[in-house]
Amino acid sequence: MSVAVIVSLTVCGNLLVIISICHFKQLHTPTNFLLLSLAMADFLVGVIVMPLYFTMLIEPHSCFGILYCTIFNVAAFYLTCISIYNVALIAVDRYIALSNPFHYSMKMTVNVTLRIIAILWLYSLIYNMMLLYFNGNIIDMKGNITCGECIVIVNNVWAIVDYIIVFLFPCSMIIIIYLNIFVIARKHANKIRSVRKCPKIKKVSMASERKAAKSLGVLVAVFLVCLLPYYISAFLGVYIRNRSVHLAISGTLMYLNSSINPIIYALFYPWFKRSVKLIITLKIFKRD
Repeated sequence: MSVAVIVSLTVCGNLLVIISICHFKQLHTPTNFLLLSLAMADFLVGVIVMPLYFTMLIEPHSCFGILYCTIFNVAAFYLTCISIYNVALIAVDRYIALSNPFHYSMKMTVNVTLRIIAILWLYSLIYNMMLLYFNGNIIDMKGNITCGECIVIVNNVWAIVDYIIVFLFPCSMIIIIYLNIFVIARKHANKIRSVRKCPKIKKVSMASERKAAKSLGVLVAVFLVCLLPYYISAFLGVYIRNRSVHLAISGTLMYLNSSINPIIYALFYPWFKRSVKLIITLKIFKRD
């Protein structure tokens, strides 16, 4: 029952985010399109990865076919990579918006953002297909299937490369950028307090950017809390007793992040609350 609730929350919550940003032209901003890309990845996690993952947890003695494991492994690796780099792009987007707002408004257009998102999805697909293919997880799935779980075999070189590309580099970048963002936001707050004669518009603009940075900071912090246990358990698996139990718990936490994100939007984004209200009441079908 709880699994059904989690999956439903993930699918429906992220679907509301997707409909909101796609339908309302007022929400067609670079930052919101990055959130849309993240919501799309979370939605696909809810549709494809979660049902297969929880089936393996609930029925540990079941055996799964080649197609089942191939779909699960490709989707899990692919969507996790996209989510991590989406959050990294959101951090970069907020840093540029706060540190150089004029440059941001001129250079970071919707078209540029959509191209970056398309490159991200394509790059992630190519990289993860190469990772699975060259380690024999697509062409030779028979030897990798065991009852209870779909095993992915990765050699030591690929494991280190994957750890750096998918976890260490983007997560380090996210943490460093957000530390800089909070430093900049604090400087802006001090300027607003010290310079009383600043134009009102400038004050509102700075306050708006700082508020957006704080809201996205919550999203990033929750993301890292959900992600870190899995990669730490996977990397230190040799030294951990009951490794499969640790990976199951941390893996569940990682996928639960896809369920938590829509809740964060509902708590910290007024536009999402208004959009959901219009969608649920079917007012989006009215012309006005």
